Amino acid sequence: MLNKTLVTVTASAALLGAAPVTPNGQHYLAQPLVTSIFTADPSAHVFNGKIYVYPSHDVPTDIPDDDLGSEYAMHDYRVLSMDRIGGKVTISPPVLDVKQVPWASKQMWAPDAAYRNGTYYLYFPARDHQGIFRIGVATSKSPTGPFKAEPQPIKGAYSIDPAVFADKDGKSYLIFGGIWGGQLQRWTSGHFDPRGSDTDLKQDTKPALSAKIARLGPDMKQLAEAPRDLVLLDEHGKPLLGGDHDRRFFEGGWMFRRNGTYYFTYSTGDTHFLAYATATNPYGPFHYRGHFLEPVQGWTTHHSIVEFQGKWWLFYHDTQLSNKNHLRNVKVTELHFNPDGSIRSIDPFTR
Repeated sequence: MLNKTLVTVTASAALLGAAPVTPNGQHYLAQPLVTSIFTADPSAHVFNGKIYVYPSHDVPTDIPDDDLGSEYAMHDYRVLSMDRIGGKVTISPPVLDVKQVPWASKQMWAPDAAYRNGTYYLYFPARDHQGIFRIGVATSKSPTGPFKAEPQPIKGAYSIDPAVFADKDGKSYLIFGGIWGGQLQRWTSGHFDPRGSDTDLKQDTKPALSAKIARLGPDMKQLAEAPRDLVLLDEHGKPLLGGDHDRRFFEGGWMFRRNGTYYFTYSTGDTHFLAYATATNPYGPFHYRGHFLEPVQGWTTHHSIVEFQGKWWLFYHDTQLSNKNHLRNVKVTELHFNPDGSIRSIDPFTR
């Protein structure tokens, strides 16, 4: 049984019923890391010289697709680990289930992880018992868990898609937020508005909603400050507008630092791109630079970026195994930078 033993597969294993080409005849750039379970929203980290990936664990459901993501009914987390890209991938037993989180009711969506002073931290979103997305944290002495959740969500954090950025000065930051089903548009007053819009603010000529960032306290379990907006600026130094769906933030924020430059990467959601912006500090403002992943097969695009063994790697997902929006599979491909620091665009299909 998967919940009692570790399962080892290889990235080149025969796909379990997966088509070798897309429905329209294109070839995939990369193959799923694992095929025995459905995985999505991969947050990759290097701990002790190995790669650990903290994904969502997609599960079958009869819930119809909708704009709020009701069909994403995930309830637990597994951890993927590997010694090298392209090598064996180990799937952990369940490391945390929604039943083990006192404040949560359902929909354990995209998580992230961090390490400090001998403890591993798992950050995760879930709906509370009133249906509001909160962000929780759980701890373990092992990168593969099991994790024990704190009894209450993180005060001051809300919405979805937590991502932790650990800077070289020892400070760590929690980044979070997502519109539409992620409910960020219901928090514009600083408090949850149950009467707010189900999608975005529908204010196309005003600045778009921003992801949030806040420094974490020394215990990594609470915010050390009030969240700030991660503002995205266009080529003229003006905030990206709500109607600019090809460039504005939707969900899935991720931050990393390279050669002194801070990169904020994110999904544009309904236009299905991964985009990025750069700044000179983690608070920004960030200047929009472009897309770096073209649309994949499936509705959502969610990712992480990590440096490992002298190369940079993009972890992402698509729906190759199922061709269903809510049953996804994690993939990885190398990420390349130009001499000026810009990211080369990736086509998830080969011609």
